[in-house]
Amino acid sequence: MSRIGKLPVQVPSGVNVTIDDGEVRVKGPKGELQEHILANIVEVKLDGTTLHVLQRGSARVHRATHGLTRTLIANMIEGVSKGFRKSLELQGVGYRAAKAGERLNLSLGYSHPVVFAPPKGIALSVEGQNKIHIDGIDKQRVGQVAAEIRALRPPEPYKGKGIRYEGEIVRKKLGKAAKAGKK
Repeated sequence: MSRIGKLPVQVPSGVNVTIDDGEVRVKGPKGELQEHILANIVEVKLDGTTLHVLQRGSARVHRATHGLTRTLIANMIEGVSKGFRKSLELQGVGYRAAKAGERLNLSLGYSHPVVFAPPKGIALSVEGQNKIHIDGIDKQRVGQVAAEIRALRPPEPYKGKGIRYEGEIVRKKLGKAAKAGKK
């Protein structure tokens, strides 16, 4: 049995959870999310303010889906009550970020500026000129948008220039000159 799946999920006040056949809907102060669950593999029960996820069998797929379903529901509850945030840093000479309406204008060393339009439900904000914050209620979507922005100019290993997650450590490589000196 999954250790994660066995843990109960506490539903905070102000968050409403409804369970219909194969569908879990979570509504809170920040918005509403829904997730399809495999009703023939797991069962979701709501007892007052505590939510339990139970597996219907003991096969490998039942054990794997048990923990996954519990984590997805817990992330939905946290998202509609608190929200999620990912932060990115731009490092490099001339690398800048600016907000123009909902869009993000990025100068990343290319011959043209890069314009990034966020999907629905995602809010972008810029702190200074080199820090980008991505906010939203869906954890998967926030992470995906952060990965898409980072992919526009990933950090390179020789000088460390590029877009990186906040606190990400980029291991630098020695250049060609350092290898030539070893002869």
